[in-house]
Amino acid sequence: MKPLVHFIHGKESGPWGSKITYLAQIVRKMGYDVDSIDYSGTFDPAKRVQMLAESHAKRPATYLVGSSMGGWVALTASAAISVNGLFLLAPAVYMDDYPPHEVGCSGNTIEIVHGWHDSLIPCQNVVRFSREHSCTLHLVDDEHRLQHRLDQVGEYLRTYLKRMAAQPKTA
Repeated sequence: MKPLVHFIHGKESGPWGSKITYLAQIVRKMGYDVDSIDYSGTFDPAKRVQMLAESHAKRPATYLVGSSMGGWVALTASAAISVNGLFLLAPAVYMDDYPPHEVGCSGNTIEIVHGWHDSLIPCQNVVRFSREHSCTLHLVDDEHRLQHRLDQVGEYLRTYLKRMAAQPKTA
């Protein structure tokens, strides 16, 4: 069975929006299976973590790719489920209307892409998170949805997965 990359969409998007569809094509070409369930039935991030954990119990994911609220969900779920790493797009960290996030992955297994002009999640929040957890951060000239830099995001994801696959596995 191929390793699985699970995509987690944002608060008001869907499981197969243009960003996930584009990135999923890249991931499939690299030899991974892809999953993206529909979280749109709830805006409760904790409920979405529960949904992800239930999906993970049926078919464990190797990596989680989360966007916006999906980034918060990926981070927090990683404290309860075992994954090899997180690739996050404009993650909702240090937001007043979210519970505190949890983190189960080490900083060297987390990579983030965030837009300098994000009007929903201040880039200072993501810089703070990246500094505190020593993870890789790419700040790009774009807004929250990262739609103008999707090719660049795709290249970052490809490079991230190659780097992760080359790392020695620990027991």
